[in-house]
Amino acid sequence: MAKFLFVYHGGDHPETEAEVAEVLDAWGAWFGSMGAAVVDGGNPAGESSTVHPDGSVTDDGGANPVSGYSLVEASDKADAIEKAKGCPILAAGGSIEVAEALDM
Repeated sequence: MAKFLFVYHGGDHPETEAEVAEVLDAWGAWFGSMGAAVVDGGNPAGESSTVHPDGSVTDDGGANPVSGYSLVEASDKADAIEKAKGCPILAAGGSIEVAEALDM
């Protein structure tokens, strides 16, 4: 099995405690549906900075700021994409970048 990095972008933030509980339940159910394929459930990401080749730094997070990540095992990229399609961030208006984590 290959490992795939799921990089989350965007998504609405829950505003009430009930909404937070609902979102956490949805993420728990999604991770649960993948079972042992979830290598690292990851975490949300805070505000990011971008270091440029000239050494300058911007604190805008770039064109598409990261909002979190997970590491998931899948048989191939198509399988990883199918797994990603069930992610709750999609219902919150976010997107997922799927990339194979290559062994070195």
